[in-house]
Amino acid sequence: MRPAALSYLASRSDILGTSHRKPPVRELIGRVQSMLAELYDLPDGYEVVLGNGGASLVWDMATFSLVEEKSSHGVFGEFSRKFAAAAKGSPFLADPDIVEAPAGTVALPKVGDADTYAWAHNETSTGVIAKVERLGEGLMLVDGTSAAGGTTLDVGETDLYYFSPQKNFSSDGGVWLAFASPAAIERAAKVEESGRYVPQILNFNAALSNSRKQQTLNTPSIATMLLMESQLRWMLDLGGLEAVAKRCRRSSNILYRWAEAHTFAAPFVQKAEDRSPVIATIDLDASIDATYLISVLRDNGILDVDPYRSLGRNQLRIGCYASVDPEDIEALTDCLNYVVERL
Repeated sequence: MRPAALSYLASRSDILGTSHRKPPVRELIGRVQSMLAELYDLPDGYEVVLGNGGASLVWDMATFSLVEEKSSHGVFGEFSRKFAAAAKGSPFLADPDIVEAPAGTVALPKVGDADTYAWAHNETSTGVIAKVERLGEGLMLVDGTSAAGGTTLDVGETDLYYFSPQKNFSSDGGVWLAFASPAAIERAAKVEESGRYVPQILNFNAALSNSRKQQTLNTPSIATMLLMESQLRWMLDLGGLEAVAKRCRRSSNILYRWAEAHTFAAPFVQKAEDRSPVIATIDLDASIDATYLISVLRDNGILDVDPYRSLGRNQLRIGCYASVDPEDIEALTDCLNYVVERL
């Protein structure tokens, strides 16, 4: 989080803890919706929808509210796998098609008889980025959590591009946000009219109705929305999404070049075009204990460069999000060199 955003949050003690049904909070949400629409140049008919919870909630919400009969999933990491598991466990849907790729590579959904296609834009667990494009007939649901605000895309290629705000938007948890197409809005209405039981918190129509009133079903995290407001203003002042994406790519390229320049390190993702611009995963030689290296960094105030827990690799995983200064990434590589030379 940028210090300026934290200062802005502290300056808005007048709104923290107040009713989310009253004008100050609703106006805040309206500003966030408006700036997101500007940042992404939303196509006509698309709406900025938000709700309580996080991206994890959206997987269940989509299972209840957006998948009509069958979904198809591309699974190439822990987060895309969780959505597929939610669909597979649903008692009212047909078994989904699931295309799975080994960690470090990309899998897109199988085009077939599904009415909904789902995958992640960027796999937070592995540092792999996928294409965002229409694959066939049906809704395109794309998890943008770690990519949103850090790389470009054509929102018109999706029907629900959803994300949590704690990555590139340098905010905190407690809400999910999404860009919804007219087709997604129509699908949710159709599913509800079918008589399917949908819990209110997982009802996309309820989230849409509240979003149109610039509110959420229950009180949102107001601090989260204030931090996001500050970040969006900064992004737009920086030059918009293209400028932010260039900044993130600069940071991640520093790390990929550093890894390729040393015999003890290598980018985990083999294909350069699949390497995430916002999360760099770097494998280390077996002679270097990544766990110990990370502990030394942590003891010296360099935090959270751990690999994803279930991946089980001797690896560093480094966030190159929008608020991270590329010069700090350069400094990190100097710190890595210093520590490795002394192991």
